[in-house]
Amino acid sequence: MTTPLSISIESPREPGIDRLLAGSTAHAQSLYPPESNFLLEVEELEAPGTTVYVARGIDGAALGMAALVESDGLGPARGELKRMFVHDDARGLGVGSALIERIETDAAERGIHEILLETGPLHHAALALYAKHGYRRIPQFGQYVGERFSVCMSKSLVGFASGPRTGEVPVAVGE
Repeated sequence: MTTPLSISIESPREPGIDRLLAGSTAHAQSLYPPESNFLLEVEELEAPGTTVYVARGIDGAALGMAALVESDGLGPARGELKRMFVHDDARGLGVGSALIERIETDAAERGIHEILLETGPLHHAALALYAKHGYRRIPQFGQYVGERFSVCMSKSLVGFASGPRTGEVPVAVGE
């Protein structure tokens, strides 16, 4: 199935993003104990070095989101993918893939050589999506070390090639 979709960088306080954040939180809390959820709050998503990407449908509805966090704590030329979530109504439409591809392109253009992420072992769709895009399991890092519900993954962007992007032009995506 194909759906018209645009992906842009937005403030986490833009319309519809609160619904995605609430859905993401509810989903994570339904699977894992509170101490095993490492979700960034709105204020953290507004921090310097954090870029929020939002996928919207042709009607402007927020369908999915993700954040790229650049932090000195990750090491040089590394970024962390956080708060990746696609609304139930938009699953299977290629939204997650489109978000990952845009984030990887932007990260490579900014000189990031590796993207790290953390997800949970019960997030089967997320694990499959990340593997499809070339992410591989790695030892736990940072705050996730020793966390029994954390699965850490990474992807090298060294040699990552992307075609020219002409702004926020809507594209049709699908899986």
